[in-house]
Amino acid sequence: MSEALLELKDVYISYLGVEAVRGVSLRVAERDFVTVIGANGAGKSSVFNAISGLVKPAKGEIWFNGERIDRLTPPQIAGRGVIQVPEGRKIFPLLTVKENLMVGAYLQRDKKKIAENFENVYRLFPVLKERTTAKGIRLSGGQQQMLAIGRAMMANPKMILLDEPSLGLSPIFCQHLSKQLKALHNEGKTLLLVEQNARMGLSLANYGYVLENGEMRKEGTRAQLLNDDEVKRAYLGV
Repeated sequence: MSEALLELKDVYISYLGVEAVRGVSLRVAERDFVTVIGANGAGKSSVFNAISGLVKPAKGEIWFNGERIDRLTPPQIAGRGVIQVPEGRKIFPLLTVKENLMVGAYLQRDKKKIAENFENVYRLFPVLKERTTAKGIRLSGGQQQMLAIGRAMMANPKMILLDEPSLGLSPIFCQHLSKQLKALHNEGKTLLLVEQNARMGLSLANYGYVLENGEMRKEGTRAQLLNDDEVKRAYLGV
């Protein structure tokens, strides 16, 4: 088994004394594409927020690139190369596309690298190059999702966390988004995806976890989970 870039060890997360996540463990190797599927309220976003430092685990440990990070602040974790694309996109609506992307580059000091990252974003999402001076509020929901992912790419991350990227998007655009995420992974990016759309998540990732009521119930390769009778009944409508 390859060495983990990210590893959660027996993580518990509580809100006002109520446990939302219990004993969650997972691992992601470098250049991996891993998905966590589960129903709304299963605890998926809580796990992501703990990785990003937005909430602190009540118990357990989170390690990234050989360093324990669950005691670090969100800016420190982002500085280590962990960048989250939040649920609901959360772009800056009154900033232009270019200005939104520049926000993602705020930790970068190398102007040449920033220029390279712009080209990478525009290659993956050509519509953003066409609309570089448009304000975020003028973009469609799908284009805003592209912008949110592009903003993460501008940070030159070691890992991108994608929180429900298909939420609120049409089936046709979800297909486009799937192709773009595959292309991003093929370029060597390490991706961790949480998705309520289990079919989309499992079609993209090479390994998956099933989160139910705050606990990891199953894990396995894409093929194993797609052929699991319980997963098919509960999440794939089969």
